Amino acid sequence: MKEEHEQEEQLLLKQEEGDKCMVTPPAEEKDHIKPEPMRNQVVYQDLKGDKGSGDSFSQNSHLVQHLKSHKGEKTFPCLTCGENFLRKTHLMVHVRTHTGERIYKCPSCEKTFSNKSGLKAHKRVHTGEKPFSCSMCGKSFTLKGNLNYHLKTHSDEKPFTCLSCGKCFHNKCGLQVHIRIHSEEKPFSCTICGKSFTLKGNLTEHMVTHSDERPFCCKMCKKTFKRRFLLTNHMRSHTGEKPFRCLSCGKSFSRKFHLDQHIRVHTGENPFGCPSFCGKSFTQSGNLTCHIRLHTEKPFSCAICGLSFSKKGHLIPHMRTHAGEENFKCPSCGKIFCHKSTLRRHIRTHTCKKSSS
Repeated sequence: MKEEHEQEEQLLLKQEEGDKCMVTPPAEEKDHIKPEPMRNQVVYQDLKGDKGSGDSFSQNSHLVQHLKSHKGEKTFPCLTCGENFLRKTHLMVHVRTHTGERIYKCPSCEKTFSNKSGLKAHKRVHTGEKPFSCSMCGKSFTLKGNLNYHLKTHSDEKPFTCLSCGKCFHNKCGLQVHIRIHSEEKPFSCTICGKSFTLKGNLTEHMVTHSDERPFCCKMCKKTFKRRFLLTNHMRSHTGEKPFRCLSCGKSFSRKFHLDQHIRVHTGENPFGCPSFCGKSFTQSGNLTCHIRLHTEKPFSCAICGLSFSKKGHLIPHMRTHAGEENFKCPSCGKIFCHKSTLRRHIRTHTCKKSSS
């Protein structure tokens, strides 16, 4: 199927371009011609000037097609949506967006695409290739569009302003995404579980959680991951890299998320408040989740006696009481305890004795 479509596109291109001109052109066309040293070959040139570009072509049909781009002529209309195209091959690719036909298949993960350029860009996900680099900061990207979007971050110009909060953005797209925070709009929904997202990219990442596909592989230990950022974070466990540094105390972290949490130690910020009006707040969302269970539920139950706990960390030491395990040993007297908290209380008896003596 794929080969048939490629052959058809190549045939159409040949029909558009025509056979190579092997004759000497007439005198009136000489201003458009630049002879080459090859025998019997002529080059058709778009004259420089107000409308010319100076580009050269080996075939007259190429020049004719090129001139249409200056005139804005798009003679191939889509019968479904009415959009016009300069070439018939471009129209054929566009039609697949209506039919859903995806003839180009990735050999690594079997994902399919409607055109070659989409497949070529996708392959960089597997190879890690990022051919488009920022000349100002060196950051690289897999797509040229992402680089162009990034370049605007180096500019101080932010012409797009949110009417609700006054926040400014480099581009209209950034503003439109931001507005969803105020409107609480989440237009991208998962067809499997129904979860919704404000960004299409977030939905794409989420869809991987429903798949067994793990396309990102660590070259050092061969561990695989569903998402690229997880692989990036994992690689730092091999390199020891900690690029995120606290400006207050100098402590470094391997993940920005950990740095953000640490900074709250200095600021005293507790952004995660209990919704049950007990007034307690936390630096991490995970701590809040555990706290809420104190008000609502105790999901961790002992299979032997049925006692329930709000945290798994409380159930594990409880299970040791049934097994008779004694894992926590006092370094001073050698006494053993089932719970770490019990050992801590016991150790204080030694420090009190030393202070009294």
